[in-house]
Amino acid sequence: MVTVIAIVVIALAFDYINGFHDAANSIATVVSTRVLTPKWAVIWAAFFNFIAFVVFPLHVAHTIGKGIIDPKIVDDAVLFGALGGAIAWNLITWFYGLPSSSSHALVGGLIGAGFCKGGSAVIQSGVAKTAIFIVISPVLGMLLGASLMVAMSWLLRRGQPGRIDRWFRRLQFASSALFSLGHGANDAQKTMGIIMAMLIAKGHLGKNSDVPLWVILSCQLAMGLGTLSGGWRIVKTMGMRLTKLKPIGGFCAETGAAGMLFLASALGVPVSTTHTITGGIVGVGWVNRPSGVRWRVAFRIVWAWLFTIQAAALIAAGIYTGLRFLGL
Repeated sequence: MVTVIAIVVIALAFDYINGFHDAANSIATVVSTRVLTPKWAVIWAAFFNFIAFVVFPLHVAHTIGKGIIDPKIVDDAVLFGALGGAIAWNLITWFYGLPSSSSHALVGGLIGAGFCKGGSAVIQSGVAKTAIFIVISPVLGMLLGASLMVAMSWLLRRGQPGRIDRWFRRLQFASSALFSLGHGANDAQKTMGIIMAMLIAKGHLGKNSDVPLWVILSCQLAMGLGTLSGGWRIVKTMGMRLTKLKPIGGFCAETGAAGMLFLASALGVPVSTTHTITGGIVGVGWVNRPSGVRWRVAFRIVWAWLFTIQAAALIAAGIYTGLRFLGL
């Protein structure tokens, strides 16, 4: 029971860190366009993070709990290693202001610890699906954001700029809420999957059981509280350094990214909200003025993406090996 409680606490700590690490994804555009102050933006995002479980089925939780590594090999050392690797990489990238993927850090942690336990325990189909969406999610987010920006620019080409700004300031409340729903649905479910895997391994749940309500509520709450605590280093990178956005651009970027997250959550694919919103912002910036996108910052973000799974996997493997050496 002590290890069960410890794993739940560490998993919720990861969820909380995920919330403040990825808070920028939900609020960067709405803050950078000055539609909301940072204080009210995080409150708005945290609320929709929390209620996401009411809207979306828990497909992503089942993918993380049973689709990345074989639940039969899951033990305390595997879970501690996976969570430790994900948390460590999240904190490293947060410190340097890099919007890396909490999702892929967790997947990398599971792969690293699971591979050390038994190489064949890694489920290739689940890993392949996640890896494919590393490319699809930012590209589709970029295409959706750019397409919306082109459509809005054409439809409103004769509109008065001041009036358009006023309308899209209001519409950004809706687009930010949609993106926060997608964030809460996809990211909080990953922690549910970890706790679910532990409960199955300990015999507290059957392999085909549903996620318990207390797990759902605690994970959504931890995510919301993490978002409330901010993450201003990454907000600055996402909302102010990549490109300059107006309210219409913020609306298009958030709505395009939200559409991508809704699709991934429906398919049960654990994607990166960071990748998705970055794609949306770059797509909008590229349509407005390609030279206005700070490509050096964008490439710096891409480097963090490329190394996330591998770095988290190596850290997780090291933690797992250390725990085994200590006899856990």
